[in-house]
Amino acid sequence: MHVTSSVRTPLVLGGKTYADVTEDVIRHVEGKPTKEWKIALGLSMVVLAFGTASVFWTWWEGLGVWGLNKTVGWAWDITNFVWWVGIGHAGTLISAVLLLFRQKWRTSINRAAEAMTIFAVLCAASFIVMHMGRPWMAYWALPLPNTFGSLWVNFNSPLVWDVFAISTYFSVSCLFWYVGLVPDLASIRDRAKNKVSKYIYGTLAMGWNGGAKSWSRYEYISLILAGLSTPLVLSVHTIVSMDFATSVIPGWHTTIFPPYFVAGAIFSGFAMVQTLMLVTRVVYKLEDYITIEHIDSMNKIITLTGSIVGVAYLTEFFIAWYSGVEYERYAFVNRAFGPYWWAYWAMMTCNVISPQLFWFKSLRRSVSFTFLISIVVNIGMWFERFVIIVTSLHRDYLPSSWAMFSPTIFDIGDYVFSFGFFFTCFFLFSKFLPVVNMAEVKAIIKTASEKLPKNVSGVSKDERLAEASK
Repeated sequence: MHVTSSVRTPLVLGGKTYADVTEDVIRHVEGKPTKEWKIALGLSMVVLAFGTASVFWTWWEGLGVWGLNKTVGWAWDITNFVWWVGIGHAGTLISAVLLLFRQKWRTSINRAAEAMTIFAVLCAASFIVMHMGRPWMAYWALPLPNTFGSLWVNFNSPLVWDVFAISTYFSVSCLFWYVGLVPDLASIRDRAKNKVSKYIYGTLAMGWNGGAKSWSRYEYISLILAGLSTPLVLSVHTIVSMDFATSVIPGWHTTIFPPYFVAGAIFSGFAMVQTLMLVTRVVYKLEDYITIEHIDSMNKIITLTGSIVGVAYLTEFFIAWYSGVEYERYAFVNRAFGPYWWAYWAMMTCNVISPQLFWFKSLRRSVSFTFLISIVVNIGMWFERFVIIVTSLHRDYLPSSWAMFSPTIFDIGDYVFSFGFFFTCFFLFSKFLPVVNMAEVKAIIKTASEKLPKNVSGVSKDERLAEASK
């Protein structure tokens, strides 16, 4: 029996040439800001202003303005920190791991995912500084032994490991993002019409000339950075999970946290990439580059990681019952049926049930449904962190210590600050830098684009351009 394999759907639509890619991607950088962009940036800056006022009031008055109490000493601050670190995971995964596995579908989305990683890590770091209470003393927490006399840094504490892991993650992510930008910055430099733009983009392009040696070094450093970044995908959220797993509090003291946190981070990170890329796709008219195939591939990863997270939730319950430890059993029963039952079931609905709808191909390839689920997933992942932290703390060993946590306007305002900061940064990035990696998209056009029209000699326009450039 003769079986023929189906031809893969192209990753770049519209029969694009190299010139078309440059024009389509740089158009929004060179042109004047659109009305929609101005409105979006204005709204995000209003949100940022409100959040900034809340943050400064928190620092002025102290952490007493938050809804914390003696029993629940961590709540929204650490919830938001873990949530933002998780969102930053998809950028490194798309850039590094998928590059090493030669997954070509990553090329149209890796630039925005890398930028999202940087902004998300900055948002996460802001909550570390916030919940210190006295941010002007933040440098005392750096792991510098014997520098401050009697203050000794506890190198056994996972909170110190966080400093190393997240600073390394941020540094490598910035470097990876910037190296990928260099060829595209040179393209903008060469097309710039005024001296200021030419100077700024020319300086950032670092003398890129597009020669064979430049491309060889570019590919070499990309692979090195991918190799360095890949362990970070696993290590960063593993170390964040140790903040909880190394304690003895029922509900936290569990060995499943490291893989479970990593899967959850990739889950929420890909959902946020979907949210941002679907909006960018429409606003900048990039439907030929961010195609249904990209959306479909990302939804498959969301389904996989969502299923892993669901298995982890059930495993936690089983182990709590199987352990025979009454405190562990109570902690998990209290999560599901105690005073915070609504948060637990919101988490289960958003994280476990909603991604399973992507088993249906029509839903997985629906743009509007994907956008809805991407938002639902990130709401669910926020509730997951809230459930882990607050429901494990609000019931102490002593009933006399039991207390409920209720957020104040400052808890909410500080969280709003992170959204304002994130979206302001992303909108500025999307205006002044190309949101799609032109160099990598051009590299896959020959093999992954639709068949280009040919002239009477049988040679496509793209092939003629490539031959002329040699």
